Amino acid sequence: MTSPTSRRTVLTAALAAAAAAGTVGSAPSASAAPTSPAGPSVAPGALVDNRFWHTYTDWRCGTGDGTRVLPGPRPGVVIAAPAGRTDYTDPHTGRTAAWDYATWTSPVHRSAVPATEVIASWNARTPAGTWIQVELSGVYADGTATPWFVMGRWAADDGDIRRTSLDGQGDPYSSVWTDTFSVDDPASGVRLISYRLRLTLYRTPGSRLTPTVWRVGAMASDVPDRFTVPASTPALARELPVPRYSQNIHIGQYPEYDNGGEAWCSPTSSQMIIEYWGRRPTAEDLAWVKPGLPDPQVCHAARQTYDHQYEGCGNWPFNAAYAATYRDLNAVVTRLGSLTDVERLIRVGIPVITSQSFREEELTGAGYGTAGHLMTVIGFTPEGDVIANDPASPDNDAVRRVYRRREFENIWLRTKRYDAGGRVRSGTGGVCYVYWPTRTPPGRHRVLRSLGLL
Repeated sequence: MTSPTSRRTVLTAALAAAAAAGTVGSAPSASAAPTSPAGPSVAPGALVDNRFWHTYTDWRCGTGDGTRVLPGPRPGVVIAAPAGRTDYTDPHTGRTAAWDYATWTSPVHRSAVPATEVIASWNARTPAGTWIQVELSGVYADGTATPWFVMGRWAADDGDIRRTSLDGQGDPYSSVWTDTFSVDDPASGVRLISYRLRLTLYRTPGSRLTPTVWRVGAMASDVPDRFTVPASTPALARELPVPRYSQNIHIGQYPEYDNGGEAWCSPTSSQMIIEYWGRRPTAEDLAWVKPGLPDPQVCHAARQTYDHQYEGCGNWPFNAAYAATYRDLNAVVTRLGSLTDVERLIRVGIPVITSQSFREEELTGAGYGTAGHLMTVIGFTPEGDVIANDPASPDNDAVRRVYRRREFENIWLRTKRYDAGGRVRSGTGGVCYVYWPTRTPPGRHRVLRSLGLL
């Protein structure tokens, strides 16, 4: 489970004060930039729009300054010749260092869903001596442009910089909370109708090192306030052989990473799916872990997903980025519309990590309540109930759970809920992580594309 005060709880409490946040930086109107080619179609009335740049054509359609497009089976962008040099003072170490940098900026993407929230995610390789920054700038329906918001400063390891989100960013309409761009008052009618993403690639001055970014994109959504959602009809009975790991056996280990295993639901869930796809950290990767600890790869996942600003391992894009550091894995953060969508992914062999909050009595058999928790959906029973690997379990053998479909679907998809004290809190509205290999058979490809993930 996450720590008792989850960022979603913090977000709900903070929205009332968000309008007072200062403007950060400035940006030209995104309407003047090239427009993104049309992405996957979105049905009328849809709540979610996904756009990910990852093909050779996608990268060529963007604007580079010091970058070049890397062709091949997994196209990406790399540094060609630096556009400049800058100093960066790491707020978490106090160290200042010089870095060469280059940039790539996406075309404007006009969202099929005028959005109240946008969450970016990316897949990249950052060798020692390199790191990346991901930014978002958009345009509201009234034509006002946002500044460039930093959505993450990221490196796979923590030797050069401390990976971090950047709170305190905002404009008169919206704020950034950890990993989420959010309109402060959706009831006002304010919506973001288009956006660009900007990548800045950094490397040690004078070196020939380079990060490689294979995928960058965002999920834009406008999920209405709702305490309940319609029930879906069961359509699949299947269970995937996903490894089972408990976060709770790590309680007390490495408290510098979000209080140890007590709050490691997100990296523990990510590690389960990474290993389901046949990837694992190497012995060299795990050499830092104290000998004798069980499942050292879970400790490694916690360290590699830790957000030093958020002071936790639950940053959604950082988990996806960690998964994509493994050989030929894609990873995105998105929202799905129902358990029917999850069934479609399970049918083609893709498990799904879901994010939810609930009181103990709202999820029969859980035995706990939480302000925010990640678990892995691995299948469905013949009755349609959810088979989940729940890392908030006493040991690995107890991780596999069966939860009632109606209860699970509602706690995952709702955006509003009541806590134990009767106060209204937020829910994630169907947020999830989806990880899959780059080489994928046609049936799997069709499902991913239909959900806007390709």
